Amino acid sequence: MLSFKLSVVVSLLAVTSPAQSHAEPPNDTIGLNEDGKYELSAEGIRALFIPYGASITNLFINDTHGIERDIVLGFDNASHYSIDPFHPHLGGVPGRYANRIKNSSFVIDGMEYNVTPNENYNNDTLHGGPDGWDYRNFTVVAHTSDSITFSIVDPDGKEGFPGEVVSYITYTLSPYAWYIKMVALATTKKTPIMLTSHTYWNLDGFANPDTPTALNHTLSLPFSGQRVGVDGILIPDGTILPNIRYSVNDFWSGPKQIGTNFPSPDLLGNCGTNCTGYDNCYLVNRAQKGSYDWHTHPVATLASSWSGIQVDIYSEQEAFQFYSCGGQNGTLPIKSTQGLEDRPRVVEQYGCVVLEVQDWIDAINHPEWQRQNKQVFGPGDKPYVLEAAYVFSVNDASIG
Repeated sequence: MLSFKLSVVVSLLAVTSPAQSHAEPPNDTIGLNEDGKYELSAEGIRALFIPYGASITNLFINDTHGIERDIVLGFDNASHYSIDPFHPHLGGVPGRYANRIKNSSFVIDGMEYNVTPNENYNNDTLHGGPDGWDYRNFTVVAHTSDSITFSIVDPDGKEGFPGEVVSYITYTLSPYAWYIKMVALATTKKTPIMLTSHTYWNLDGFANPDTPTALNHTLSLPFSGQRVGVDGILIPDGTILPNIRYSVNDFWSGPKQIGTNFPSPDLLGNCGTNCTGYDNCYLVNRAQKGSYDWHTHPVATLASSWSGIQVDIYSEQEAFQFYSCGGQNGTLPIKSTQGLEDRPRVVEQYGCVVLEVQDWIDAINHPEWQRQNKQVFGPGDKPYVLEAAYVFSVNDASIG
């Protein structure tokens, strides 16, 4: 039975992992560099990954001047991820359920489940709990010069979640692009599954002499005229709110610099009680345009006019969490591949953005949203699948 389950998942992975046909033997030590990382490359892009959390640690793109910039946050050495006391989920895969679960509980088929709380004085569960997936080492099951696949088996009852889940995370580089495919299979019981990539971005590589922040970055969310309403600790309250044209949450009517509305009093409380900035789940409303191919229209575009680097994000997911790093306070270091010599080598407040493709957050506690078939899976069901593509361009393609 297990071999059948694994063959189903592997066959699905093969759709977006053409390099697997010449994969090296699945040995966790083959291909590791001196910092404990696996390096992948393709034309115009190279990236490094680690088994801890199936995390991306470095992503290099040449800027408008031909200078290579490392545009994601992380640590220089793989060993630091497991000992960092703050654990900001740097570049990992939160699981088995990303974002927040209200009251650390949910109901499936009339049965209430209680999962381990880990946020807001233990009033909710964030990113799978205190030992969620991005706190754990995945297994490398295949890797080549441009692709790597990680796997994890999450046992029944871990962090209080029902049933075993087997998951595979595949990252593939192609010219100027990073592709993600996440597949998860519930093997024994019905259980909630929602994954994402929790990558932090600074498209200037912290080298912009004018600012250490990402507030100069321009963001476009062309299908996101609505967002999920939340309470003061960012738990969905059941409402769906309009992002009114020209309001602080309007990134759909046109591209806008992230820092544009920071002087506005309307931004205070937008990301929680006494928080100024963004930590919001925007809905992706593409159905208005009829049938669509998710590969053809980005759900988000982020760009910096200083570096000229732009990333267009494509995904079949129907929500998008945008966090403007208001919680950063100068304690998280930047890497040796980033920054300026005469500036503190830390991530300052608003020094990054997190862009998470995912489904509607905490929908397992809002059955009226009718997202069950997107978030609850059991034996015999089709696997959970997330796909995304991050496509990079420079200078003349910039919207900044």
